[in-house]
Amino acid sequence: MARRSLRTRVMRAAISLAVGGSAFQLSGCDTLVRSTLLDGLEATTSALTDALISAFFLSLEDGSGNLTST
Repeated sequence: MARRSLRTRVMRAAISLAVGGSAFQLSGCDTLVRSTLLDGLEATTSALTDALISAFFLSLEDGSGNLTST
């Protein structure tokens, strides 16, 4: 099993803490604030996912001209 670097472990811990802490913070928020925040997070996540998928397929299209068949 490969050892994880210190940076990877720290980043995973920080992300886990941020996500877990956000859940506790949102439970005490006003419902309007919570819904606005979650709607914004959903839109951002959706846009990021769309951009990554589009970039992946564009990179496949760009690389397809370099393939040769025998």
